[in-house]
Amino acid sequence: MFVALLMWSVVALLPASSARADRAIEGRVTVVRDIDTIVVAGTPVRLNGIDGPETSTGAGREARAFMERLLRGRIVFCVLNGDRTYDRWVGTCYLDGHDIGALAIADGHALDCPRYSGGRYIHLETPASRARLSRAGYCR
Repeated sequence: MFVALLMWSVVALLPASSARADRAIEGRVTVVRDIDTIVVAGTPVRLNGIDGPETSTGAGREARAFMERLLRGRIVFCVLNGDRTYDRWVGTCYLDGHDIGALAIADGHALDCPRYSGGRYIHLETPASRARLSRAGYCR
C-alpha cells in the first residue's frame, strides 16, 4: 500500500516538475527599445518569432515609432517561454488580446522569423515589407 501511494505521489508531481518554465507577466509598457524589444513593468521582453530592422536604419526608426505609438504607457500581457537572450526574456505579448508581433508584421514593420515562430506569422508579411526589410542573420 505504501509503495502504491508513493508511486501515485511521484506520478502526480511529474507534470508540475517537467513543465516548461513558461510564466506570464502583465504590466505597463515603459520603454520601447525597438520593434522587437519592449520593457513591461520593468521586465525587458524580446518578442518571440519576429524580426525587425535595427534602429540605426530609417526603417528601424519608423518601426520603433510605430511600436511607441501602439504601446507606450499601455497595459500588455506577455507569456514568457523561459528563454533569455542578453538581458531580455523571450515571449509573446498581447495588447487587448491581439498578438503584438502579428500587429507589427501586418503593419509592415517586421518580418516573420520562422526559426523561432514556426512560421506562424509568415502569412502576415506584405510584399512591400519583404522588399523593404531584410531578415537578420539569426532568422535566415
